[in-house]
Amino acid sequence: MPLTETLPTSDNSLRAPDVARMLDRLHRRARTDLFRIALVAPFVVPDFLGLRKTDDSRLSKHMRSVYIPVSRSQGQMLYLIARSIEARRIVEFGTSFGISTLYLAAAAKDNGGGVVVGSEIEPSKHAKAEEHLREAGLGGFADVRLGDAMKTLADVEAPIDMVLLDGWKDLYLPILELLKPKLRPRAVVLADNIFTFRKALRPYVEYVQSGANGFVSSTLDISDGFELSVFTG
Repeated sequence: MPLTETLPTSDNSLRAPDVARMLDRLHRRARTDLFRIALVAPFVVPDFLGLRKTDDSRLSKHMRSVYIPVSRSQGQMLYLIARSIEARRIVEFGTSFGISTLYLAAAAKDNGGGVVVGSEIEPSKHAKAEEHLREAGLGGFADVRLGDAMKTLADVEAPIDMVLLDGWKDLYLPILELLKPKLRPRAVVLADNIFTFRKALRPYVEYVQSGANGFVSSTLDISDGFELSVFTG
């Protein structure tokens, strides 16, 4: 039974027709990602393997047609975690075409009103994400900002209830450190692709799992690895 079946339709915006149709459409389109990634692999693999210094603008240009989204199960988990902690202010690094944003915005809406503050550096993806959110009826629950996340997320207001890190891997730790002073006690931070980018994300994982930086954390064996961290202050 899908996780979304645990809540009545009236309490679960993921089952609203406009949202469900949009998610179905985007997940179908994302299935061709392997083909898209194969086309751009020669240009991006050295960055992902840490063989050269990452250039966010260059990477974004090559990856502008690639969805690289959360899976349905990950999206449902994001929704349920956000609901369980009554998240009203959620920050997302790496909006892409807005699939994860839809799950989070649905939770913000169902929690009585809130906002997902997202960041996307690629203009075409940013425009599409906003379009998808509007068509799904969730545009009023998301503020997707165009540009460098270290700048666009710098003025997010406190308290932050939840964070999703799913952009360029070398920025996970700097983004977390940027947002950390604004996290409320027991805020949840989720970081994707832990297994795929073990080397690049090792400093991040060590930081949240060390016990010395205000987090309790564990790597979940979901999809290609989700680091689930709770801020203890």
